Amino acid sequence: MSGGPYEAATHELNVSEVAAGQRLDAYISHTLDLPRAFAAELCKTGMIRLNGKTVAKSGKLKTGDQIVVNIPEREDPLAVKVEKVENLKIIADDPDYVVIDKPVGVAAHPSPGWVGPTVVGALAAEGYSISTSGAPERQGIVHRLDVGTSGLMVVAKSERAYSVLKNAFKERTPEKIYHAVVQGLPDPLQGTIDAPIGRHPGHDWKFGVLDGGRDSVTHYKVIEAFGKASLVEVHLETGRTHQIRVHFSAFGHPCVGDQTYGANPKLGAALGLTRQWLHAKRLGFTHPVSGDWMSYESQYPHDLAGALELLREGTV
Repeated sequence: MSGGPYEAATHELNVSEVAAGQRLDAYISHTLDLPRAFAAELCKTGMIRLNGKTVAKSGKLKTGDQIVVNIPEREDPLAVKVEKVENLKIIADDPDYVVIDKPVGVAAHPSPGWVGPTVVGALAAEGYSISTSGAPERQGIVHRLDVGTSGLMVVAKSERAYSVLKNAFKERTPEKIYHAVVQGLPDPLQGTIDAPIGRHPGHDWKFGVLDGGRDSVTHYKVIEAFGKASLVEVHLETGRTHQIRVHFSAFGHPCVGDQTYGANPKLGAALGLTRQWLHAKRLGFTHPVSGDWMSYESQYPHDLAGALELLREGTV
C-alpha cells in the first residue's frame, strides 16, 4: 500500500447529522487528517467498514452510520533491508572503503517506490561496517549507479573516507569510465557531448536534455563498430542521473536495450537484453588516507558479454 508513514491504529467513528451526505473517503480524510488518496486506498483495500460492510470510497454517509477504520502497520520506505545479493562481488576491501561490482537490479540505497535489494543492505548482510555519515538510508554512499546499470562503486567504511570521497566526487576528481553499446555509429568517432540535463517535464522518472538543466559533460570514443551498433568507452566529467543514457539518446545513438530512451526493442531482444547495455568498467580515485591513486576494473557481466559476442559474430 502506498502513502506516508502513518501509525498503525483502529478508529471507530459515528457519523453526525452535520456529516450526513458526505462521501466516505472525504469524511475519513477530513476527520482523521489523512490525504484523500490514502483514505480512498484504505477503502479499496477493505481497511474501512461502514456498518460492518466494505463499501466504495464514493459511498454517501447517513446520520448514525458507524465506521471502523483500520490503518495497517506500514514499512518505512527508507528503512534498510538487510539481505544478501548473490552476484554482488567485493573487488577491494580497504580499512577505509570497499569497492564492489554491483549487479543489475540493485539500487545504491533505499528510496520511496523501490522495494528491491540495495548496496547498503547487501553490505550489511555481509557483515560490513560502513560510515554512519549521511542520511540513515545512504550511509557510506558517496556516488551511485542506476538500478539498471552494473559495475564499480566505492562505499566509505570510515567517517574520514566518507568526507574525503564525497568531496572528491563533488569536485569531479575520480575517474569514472563506462563501456556502452549504442545504436549505430557515432560521428565523430571520438568527441564530447556537452548538453544540460534536467528532469523530463512529462515524466517524474525520466530525464532529458533541457534548457536550464544542470551542466552535463560526457566524453566518448568508439572502441568497436558492428554496423547496427558500436561499443564506446565513456568518460563522465559530471555525474547526472541517467547522464550517459540521456546524452546518447539525444545524440541519436541510444544505448542498445534502453527502451526508456528510444532504443530499438527488436535489436535489444535479438541480443537477449532486458536492460540497457551500460557498465561501469573502471573506477579510479585518490585514497582518502594515503593519497595514493587507486584504480579498479570490472569484467562485463554475462548478459552484456553475450550480447557483445553476438554483435562480433555478426549473427544479429
